[in-house]
Amino acid sequence: MPDGSDALVIKIIPTLKEVSRTDWDACVENNHPFTSYGFLRALEDSGSANTESGWMAQHLIIENPVGGLLAAAPLYLKNHSYGEYVFDWGWADAYERAGGQYYPKLQCAVPFTPATGSRLLVHPDLPEERRRDLRNHLGTGMVRLADQLKVSSVHITFPTETEWSELGRLGLLQRTGQQFHWENRGYESFDDFLSDLNSRKRKAIRKERKTVADKNLSIRALSGSEITERHWDAFFQFYLATSDKKWGQSYLHREFFSLLGENLGHQVVLIVVEDDAGRLVAGALNLKDNDTLYGRNWGCMETHKFLHFEACYYQAIDYAITHGLKRVEAGAQGPHKIQRGYLPSLTYSAHWIADPGLRDAIEDFLVRERRGVNYEISELMAHSPFRNKDV
Repeated sequence: MPDGSDALVIKIIPTLKEVSRTDWDACVENNHPFTSYGFLRALEDSGSANTESGWMAQHLIIENPVGGLLAAAPLYLKNHSYGEYVFDWGWADAYERAGGQYYPKLQCAVPFTPATGSRLLVHPDLPEERRRDLRNHLGTGMVRLADQLKVSSVHITFPTETEWSELGRLGLLQRTGQQFHWENRGYESFDDFLSDLNSRKRKAIRKERKTVADKNLSIRALSGSEITERHWDAFFQFYLATSDKKWGQSYLHREFFSLLGENLGHQVVLIVVEDDAGRLVAGALNLKDNDTLYGRNWGCMETHKFLHFEACYYQAIDYAITHGLKRVEAGAQGPHKIQRGYLPSLTYSAHWIADPGLRDAIEDFLVRERRGVNYEISELMAHSPFRNKDV
């Protein structure tokens, strides 16, 4: 493996087809599913995230001239702010009312995926000091590209805290948000987890699970070859039904799910719910890396009380305990997750704004917003269901 000490070759590629899966995935740590070649290619090849849908790939890669991919970042030129989960609609509106042009912008992100993970992908075999330098090259490379393209801004969403801090030192504005995550404290069973909760919450969860169990529904976790096209056909309908109910937009195309199964099936955990006639009635899509289960999409064709909580939260906890995973990240939104053992956690984003006036206004806003996020988390933690409130 080249040590990255030679002159660097920095490129912009309009499709992942221009690099090999082996080279890209060598820069992905911990088998993180969403920045993997397979996941990003499934989005691209299915048409879910491509130029036509407003996600024009401008992936940034750094190569060693003697061979080998050293670093990469999933990067897109966008003419809208859909599918990002870190909302900048207010920034765009304010800037355009003042006579500016907010779009297009550059977005370093995994489309439609509010899951924390490295966005500045660097080969893990390099010395840490060199890896830090390469992350800085990726960050400054995005800013240089934005300047060349004359776009308004660069946004790096859901990076790790380390990347967020490093990007801040490069001069990018720092933003925080929150999600709800479950942590495995060495539990050996679901009942072991319940024993950590106060009596009232423990009883409530048992009651919810019993209500679902009494419905004669079969609930299973499927992975790899266990997932067939029948399951993906049904899940796509669940996905569409949920988007319709929430007045949301259906970003993912049907082909995406088949490609996901082909490219990354061993990291997919699909919770399927069947009725007593064997009909699929609900499902929850999760992906996993070496230590975390990530909840992504849920949907159903029949309404059953507490089934959403069972399929999305309790089954995920059960799976994580059984398979020795450290945490479950349940996705965006949802203070109702607290009483089910998912506590508030910080998420991060970093932003470069070209216009000094807009930058100053956003920087002032972010100072106040970060203070508000920290206060909200402290207030939510007061409602922790755990007997030990410091959990």
